[in-house]
Parts: sequence; C-alpha cells; structure tokens
Amino acid sequence: MRDPLSLTLISSAGERDCSFRPNRLFIAGWTARDRAAMQAHIEELAELGVTPPSKTPLFYRVAASRVTTAETIQVSGEESSGETEYLIANIDGELWVGLGSDHTDREVEAYSITVSKQMCDKPIGSSFWPLAEVAAHWDRLIIRSHAQIDGEVQLYQEGSLSALLPPQDLLQRLSREEAPGFQPGDLLMGGTLPALGGVRPATRLTVSMEDPVLGRSLSHSYSIETLPLVG
Repeated sequence: MRDPLSLTLISSAGERDCSFRPNRLFIAGWTARDRAAMQAHIEELAELGVTPPSKTPLFYRVAASRVTTAETIQVSGEESSGETEYLIANIDGELWVGLGSDHTDREVEAYSITVSKQMCDKPIGSSFWPLAEVAAHWDRLIIRSHAQIDGEVQLYQEGSLSALLPPQDLLQRLSREEAPGFQPGDLLMGGTLPALGGVRPATRLTVSMEDPVLGRSLSHSYSIETLPLVG
C-alpha cells in the first residue's frame, strides 16, 4: 500500500492541506452524453483493435494503489497514452472535484480494457474544489490536455463537461452496481473526450480544468518514462 496522497482542498473559504489514502478507484467508460460523439470514441479505439463495450456507461475497477500525484510515471513499451478526465473524490464524506489522466496501455487494451487500465499508474492533480461550488455551472467547466509528441507540444483534447455525463448521474448508477455505494476514500474518473488527431503516445502530458464562472483552473503535468520490453 502506498503512502497517503498530499492534497490541497481549495474552496471559497480558503485552502487547506489534506492527507488522503485512496480506498477504491472506479474509472467510468463510455460516458458521452452525445451518442454520436461516444460512437466516434468507440470507433477511434476500434482502430486500435478494442472491442466495443457491452453497455454504456461501464465502471472499471482499478487498484487504488495505482493513483499517484507524481510528476513521472514508468510504463512498459511504447504503446501507452493518457487522457484527461474529471475526478470525483469522497474525502471524509464530502465530494470534491479534481482531474486526472486515465493512462492506459493501448496494446493490452486491444484484448482487454479492464486489464489495460490496470497496467499503468493513474496520475491525478493534487488540488480539488468542492463539487457543491461548481455543480450549478458544471456544464461550463472545460477540460483540456496538451501532449508533447516528437518534441512538440500539441493540443490533444479540449471540450466542456457538457459532453460527458455529470457526476451525480454516474454516482447514482455506480451506487446501484457497487455496494455500498461511493464511500469515503473512493475515487471516480468520469470519462474522457476524443483525442484530436487520434489516440497516440506522448512523452509528457498536461491535463487541465478551467472554471470560467469562478475564474480559476486546475492542472497537472507528468512525464512518461518508457521501460524496454525484453525477453
């Protein structure tokens, strides 16, 4: 078991530090509200050999020990990539929103999405906002990612959270499928947007979330260190 994560909780009342030990990690897949957009993402992954989902949305369980705020992760081989996602955390019974990257081994994903998600660490930002402070204007929040590919930083994903199912919807569905529901220590990644130009590896990824109503933003950057495949 990893050491607790050091988080910063940022609200209208100020900031405070928090020690948080993840208990369970759920990654929601196929969460687009726009069915055409979701089909585009399914087709995007199908080009990589990924089998279409049995239902939408799906909740994948990943070891909570995979969650990290580190600035570098290590992966095996050249076939992994990240994607920005909003993140909901149950911290001492209160819901907080942050962001992370569902870094995934795409080669493994071709034969098992569940296994592929377990292959890589899941980088998350260390700063969170109270969900209650953004719930009323949730659809106006914007998430982005910038990828460093071949030495060049490129806009990799961008869009508002109106494109994805909102957290309360996902949490209600999750509670029906996973007893005893979303508990203190639990984390939920809420899905992603299609990659501009298609899914591809990068050497560094920056994920961000912008709140244009309250004029604030969250971000997290991490580098990807590729380990050789031998044997």
